Amino acid sequence: RGPDGDGYHLGPGIGLGFRRLGIIDLKTGDQPIANEDKSCWVVCNGEVYNYLELRSRLEQAGHKFRTRSDTEVIIHLYEEYGEACLRYLRGMFAVAIWDKTKQQLLLARDRLGIKPLYYAKADGQGLLFGSEIKALLASGLIEREVDAGSVKNLLLFGFVLSPATMLQSVKRLAPGHYLVSRPGRI
Repeated sequence: RGPDGDGYHLGPGIGLGFRRLGIIDLKTGDQPIANEDKSCWVVCNGEVYNYLELRSRLEQAGHKFRTRSDTEVIIHLYEEYGEACLRYLRGMFAVAIWDKTKQQLLLARDRLGIKPLYYAKADGQGLLFGSEIKALLASGLIEREVDAGSVKNLLLFGFVLSPATMLQSVKRLAPGHYLVSRPGRI
């Protein structure tokens, strides 16, 4: 979502793209970031506040870091704890972790839902996700059909209730939740 850099990782079963607003580690914090053997990749929109404490713990456990980025801490936490890594993170974030070995995508959102994360199943094309709905629409793989129930909720309550959005095909990951996608199932 930012102007300071971009990057991508393409591999069998996955395509990760990222636009960066640089806050921490402006020189080497470009994303996506991989673990040491490139079997896992991460992109993160946001900030992990306790990353220095976590980094120290992970270095003591033998993990090697190539950047000073808070995002790299996430991938090493995942290597150490799997999906349970999320409970260690304090901050505002929407994160995606691709595990090539398991052929698994993990999407997660911070507890307060400060950073948005939208997803949609594209018929025969897998799962799309992004921090903005317009990124999903740009794919051309999903319908732009308005969700009548969401319009009703917007008029009644002044907002759309999660996980719904104004589009039938797009869902919003709820705050403090995660989603696991494997081939053929979510």
